[in-house]
Amino acid sequence: MNRRSFLLYSSALAVLGSSAALSAPVKELRIGYQKTGPLLLVKARRLLENRFEPQGVSVRWVEFPSGPPLLEALNAGSIDYGYTGDAPPIFAQAARAAIRYVGAIPARGYGQAIVVRKDSPVQSLADLKGRKVAVAKGSSAHNLLVTALESAAIPWTEITPAYLAPADAASAFGRGAVDAWSIWDPFFAIAELRQEARPLPIDPKATVQNSYYLANRDFVAAHPDVVAAINADVAAATEWAGAHRSDVAALYSEASGVDLLAQQRAVSRAEFTFSAVTDAIVAQQQAVADRFQRLGLIPIPVVVRDIVWDGKTGS
Repeated sequence: MNRRSFLLYSSALAVLGSSAALSAPVKELRIGYQKTGPLLLVKARRLLENRFEPQGVSVRWVEFPSGPPLLEALNAGSIDYGYTGDAPPIFAQAARAAIRYVGAIPARGYGQAIVVRKDSPVQSLADLKGRKVAVAKGSSAHNLLVTALESAAIPWTEITPAYLAPADAASAFGRGAVDAWSIWDPFFAIAELRQEARPLPIDPKATVQNSYYLANRDFVAAHPDVVAAINADVAAATEWAGAHRSDVAALYSEASGVDLLAQQRAVSRAEFTFSAVTDAIVAQQQAVADRFQRLGLIPIPVVVRDIVWDGKTGS
């Protein structure tokens, strides 16, 4: 996020009123996070605690292995705010989940890949035909796999997806139970370092995938000021992170337990940006949703704009 965008977000927060969060009847904020992304940095630096605890609001952090279970919790109201890749919100919206897009990370997809073991005969996406590929169902890696195959004119039916959570997929990949693995950082970096995993060549356009901050629909409706305040802290952390990558890697490693070398590799290619959910971003996400519906991966068409927060009110 550049300085101008950050100032615009700060100004929007000021318009909402600095006293609004103080008066909001919130006793506890419940934030869903993963072992990657700026929310982990916000947690490690206690930015939300520093903002809200003086107001009598506690902050509880809940870790998730991937986006789909995080959004299940968001829909159920077990958490208030969280971060995922692009595919989980589409599956959640198709299931009529009570969620809202409240922010975005425009990205080029450098931190994810489809990997094979170093001695694998698979050299290209075409070589995946008839093979088993591990992927977390409904995750951003699911979209990467779909988009990459489509870019190479390979029908989805030509591969066998093995739907596994990252930890289970790592185990299956390591022992050769799957031929390839579609995954994101830091799991991608860990596989490169521990197993010398080799990423397959992919059309760069297929790796352009945004990530998103989302909140529970009812929480947004009741506390838009609090959501704006959280966004402001995330934006500030993002701006800081882009200029302090060594510190970010160390913080990520300490907070997540992931090896420092893996985090350094992941952070070196991470994109630290923050944005409102613009018309262009909505159009990109709608294209993902349409692709999933066309392939039968979601049962109904969805209109992404229907669940995008306006950034000001509770709607």
